[in-house]
Amino acid sequence: MAFVATADNPSAVYYNPAGITQLQGHNVRGGVYGLHLQWDYESPAGGSFENEEEWHAIPQLFYTYGPEQLPVALGLGVFSPFGLSSKWPQNSGFRTVATEGSLSTLTVNPVVAWQIVPTLSVAAGVTANHAEIDLRQGLTPIPYNDEFQFHGDDWDVGFNLGLRWQPHPKVSLGASYRSTTTMNYQGYTDTRVDAPVPPVFPSAFSLRQDADAELPFPQKIIGGVSYRPTPAWNFEFNVDWTDWNRLNSVEVHQASAPSQTLVLDWQSSFYYEFGATRYFGTGWSVSAGYIFNENSVPDAHYSPLVADLDRHFFSAGVGYKGRHFACDVAYQYGRGPTHSVRGSAPSAWGESADGDYEFRSHAVCLTLGYRL
Repeated sequence: MAFVATADNPSAVYYNPAGITQLQGHNVRGGVYGLHLQWDYESPAGGSFENEEEWHAIPQLFYTYGPEQLPVALGLGVFSPFGLSSKWPQNSGFRTVATEGSLSTLTVNPVVAWQIVPTLSVAAGVTANHAEIDLRQGLTPIPYNDEFQFHGDDWDVGFNLGLRWQPHPKVSLGASYRSTTTMNYQGYTDTRVDAPVPPVFPSAFSLRQDADAELPFPQKIIGGVSYRPTPAWNFEFNVDWTDWNRLNSVEVHQASAPSQTLVLDWQSSFYYEFGATRYFGTGWSVSAGYIFNENSVPDAHYSPLVADLDRHFFSAGVGYKGRHFACDVAYQYGRGPTHSVRGSAPSAWGESADGDYEFRSHAVCLTLGYRL
């Protein structure tokens, strides 16, 4: 659901921390976002394959405190802003391009917000970010015979900013900014050959060595407007820009072997988000929303581990907000029409990510809140 201009519950720490000045007392909100993701791939030769890592669960926790007599509010969020994983069958036809990858992140984000006047609030926070990455690909097209793996993790610090302005009782404007961070992953590479592959690998071997790689995460800017024609309705529209253009190439430096280069050349992209909520006098509400997400991965360096494409998301949910207790349940369906990749860079063995990709997803989000 669109949220940056409304920002009226503790998860505003993430979406727009300036919104937490609307909350008084102690407020806690936690939940889990359960995802079923399915990428389908059809090779130019006609073979069909599915991503084998389909199920994911993403937790989140937020806390805010707003003293009644002061125009400030404090907040803390613990969440995962990026991540997920994918795993393709060994006989996909792009084994030497990629077979398996995972990225898990954790952000701890304390914020402070200041209500300058009743209609204008600003906020700033610090983000402590941890990320762990695991990337794998085959050394030859022969299934299950060999593998190259890079695994690493790192911490970095960034910041976020927020602004919320209500120029009219029926209209609110919001904006938030999340800074770039750069992970200098420290870990290892593991190069393994289980059986001879003449003449390239005349004997089986395994080599693990220290390695590192630098990977930037993008800055993000979100702007939105909320319109409440009556107290019973809220309509919000957001535009979300993510600076994926920072991901150019990744150099994996190894202690006793040549560096490995992964060319990305990703492109910045937008999310366009619309949401509507109907409030009932009993504390119950129903919501619906739509999101369009642009593709960020160019065909020239397409990666099956991301399999990005233009996607449409449709959601519906129901919520209850009482004096102390709140609960929300939402369902989201995602669909990506067929994206045909042609001309992607081949591996040393001539394999490429060329083919047709489709995306489908189902997600359920459950959150519980308590106000003291």
